Amino acid sequence: MRLLIVNPNISEDVTRLIEAEARRTAAVSTDIFMATASFGVAYIETRFEALIAAYAVACAAGERAGSFDAMVVAAFGDPGLAGLKEVLDVPVIGMTEAALMSACMLGTRFSIVAISSRITAWYRETVVANGLESRLASIRHLSSPLRGVGSVQQDHADELLALCRRVVLEDGADVIILAGAPLAGLARAVADHLPVPVVDGVSSAVRHAESLVTLGVRPAVLGSFCAPPVKSRAALPASIDSLLMRAQARKP
Repeated sequence: MRLLIVNPNISEDVTRLIEAEARRTAAVSTDIFMATASFGVAYIETRFEALIAAYAVACAAGERAGSFDAMVVAAFGDPGLAGLKEVLDVPVIGMTEAALMSACMLGTRFSIVAISSRITAWYRETVVANGLESRLASIRHLSSPLRGVGSVQQDHADELLALCRRVVLEDGADVIILAGAPLAGLARAVADHLPVPVVDGVSSAVRHAESLVTLGVRPAVLGSFCAPPVKSRAALPASIDSLLMRAQARKP
């Protein structure tokens, strides 16, 4: 299995965190290929930044189309995920949806621990879009400014652990989701220090991707996730144009 993992942010140090956790998690038969957004921001906090990231992810996917068996969008919030499901003929998994599905199998109510206050609105909207608002116990976030997105785990280790304990003791969470690619791999480090399961988005996405490929699911040819209809288009990058052409060539 060939798994493409795209970091929608431009931070190469975050890509390395994602890759390290993905390789720890993946089956030995899974070949992992990483890609980092060629334009955008260091890390996504707002809806507009997510819009930019979605376009960057689509470009990365188009440049590599046909070379992978599944794809992971490795940013919590899953920028561009629904659109990519329309144009790709392989499973496309988002970090958020994978983490949420894992959490729902481990308990009734989950909480999300995030790296900033501004990011929480986008995260909450993503939970709502997945139809799971009723199972969200809380979203808590770091209160200190970030020195660097690639060093969040080291710089804020004590506060992150304290937030995890608070969502259990004060908010009633059955499961904790550590949100965002900068926290990739942290669940392994803190699991033994917490009284409930802790979910990592990267490892969840990798394992869900492997499962869907093994199940041999077919791409949609009807319904809301079938390919966009053929129509006139102009001034699109070659990578985006190729995604549309490949999708529209699929036959029912």
